[in-house]
Amino acid sequence: MMLETDRLLLRPPTLKDVPALFAFLGDPQAMQFTHLDESLRHCRRRIALHERRRRRDGYAPWAILTRDAQRIVGWGGIYEDPFDPGWGVEVGYAFHPEAWGKGYATELVTAALDLADGALGLPEVRAFVREDNPASRRVLEKAGFEEQRFVPELGRLLYRRLRPGRE
Repeated sequence: MMLETDRLLLRPPTLKDVPALFAFLGDPQAMQFTHLDESLRHCRRRIALHERRRRRDGYAPWAILTRDAQRIVGWGGIYEDPFDPGWGVEVGYAFHPEAWGKGYATELVTAALDLADGALGLPEVRAFVREDNPASRRVLEKAGFEEQRFVPELGRLLYRRLRPGRE
């Protein structure tokens, strides 16, 4: 499934995308608030496991491309984490530092929640964010997420958003 927003194309990643994704998923600065892929092999494994979940669940993170240049600038969407299962459906994202501050995360989260609320009919979506990541906290709060609690074993805050009408 491919989605389009005003400025972004959201499509399933392919193994050919791994080098472009690894350019930021393997960059310590870009991934300072979340998981860092240590090698191309680790990045390939992450993409492959999420794609396996897409076949099972019908959703997983997308490769995020700019509509104008059709260049990969991020990776994210809704998913159930195959590496840390049991938390339910989450929204998550990572962007190349060159894409920071352009509103792409807000655009992605809006599209992901539209899918979660509409076609998928998911009752809730969660998100995890480090306390020292105010930009992502703002993105989530603008999208209607509410902080629930600090999860010590993950070192992150848990946020939750119920599908509208389920409050």
